[in-house]
Amino acid sequence: MPLTLRLLQIVAPAQDREAVARVLEDAEIADAWHRELTDGRGLTEVLLNADRTEELTDTLRERFLAHEGFRLVLLPIEATMPQPPEPPVPDKSERKATGKGGPPGRLSREELYADVMKGADTNRVYVLTVIMASILAAVGLVRDDPVILVGAMVVAPLLGPNLALSFGTTLGDIPLIRRSLRTTATGVGLAILFSVLVGMALVVDPTIDAIGNRTRVGAADVAVALAAGSAGALTFTTGLPSALVGVMVAVALLPPLVNAGLLLGSGWPGLALGSLMLVLTNVVCLNLAGVVTFRLQEIRPRSWWEEDRARKAVRTAFWLYAVLLAALMGLMLMIWGADG
Repeated sequence: MPLTLRLLQIVAPAQDREAVARVLEDAEIADAWHRELTDGRGLTEVLLNADRTEELTDTLRERFLAHEGFRLVLLPIEATMPQPPEPPVPDKSERKATGKGGPPGRLSREELYADVMKGADTNRVYVLTVIMASILAAVGLVRDDPVILVGAMVVAPLLGPNLALSFGTTLGDIPLIRRSLRTTATGVGLAILFSVLVGMALVVDPTIDAIGNRTRVGAADVAVALAAGSAGALTFTTGLPSALVGVMVAVALLPPLVNAGLLLGSGWPGLALGSLMLVLTNVVCLNLAGVVTFRLQEIRPRSWWEEDRARKAVRTAFWLYAVLLAALMGLMLMIWGADG
């Protein structure tokens, strides 16, 4: 398996050069080199495997962050020659003892945090993406066209803020949680408003397969949403964005949301409620599986006091999602019983 490499640039005052070198001596790195800068600082560049960056950056941050002029920059490496040898797998007990680093293959906390922040942004691009994806979903539903629907699923504007919500919960990061909830609410509101207006303007046939199939929630939907949520979090933490396409299709949030708006605008509130239940089930399962998977991937804050807050946030979120999922399944069984 080819290595995923990173280049860590360490800018530090000249008097810290030897201290930085001592830290690097104890780290698992492939190569390092140093040069002096014109402003009296030094630049040390370190080539290392991606899953070694978190432990090293945490150590450097603790030692030198308060020093004036200190800076860390992390860059991806496309290729290098010769290819460095694969480092030994770190012992799990040692990682737990030091409280640093993550399991083999996982990207660093800083890289993951930078990625989820992009998905939690409520900006013009996000708003336009929600609108464009809603148009695709509405056309695909009304025309019963699975190809167009897959297009709306792949765009998946609501997946990013939900992954950010799970990640923020795992870290106990309240600002990120609030930001993710705000972005999700904005996307949901836009999609519902747009689809209700379309439903009022068009005649929506609830017997169409694409529409009717998204008005019911079954046990299979719960299983798929849980599996897709876990797979999404796992592929995200290991830096495999191409695998997220399958997750986007499997746990699509926008088509059932647009479906609910179309039905509501066309005067089918009961069926619209079924679609909203499907959306809520997918959201709950996605976040429940995401939080559990992120925790199993040893995503944790830097300090012990933040770790305590993160554990409380994970425990609260787990039971909240579990209760919501149980309530949804109970309501689903009641509806099935009434239909029977």
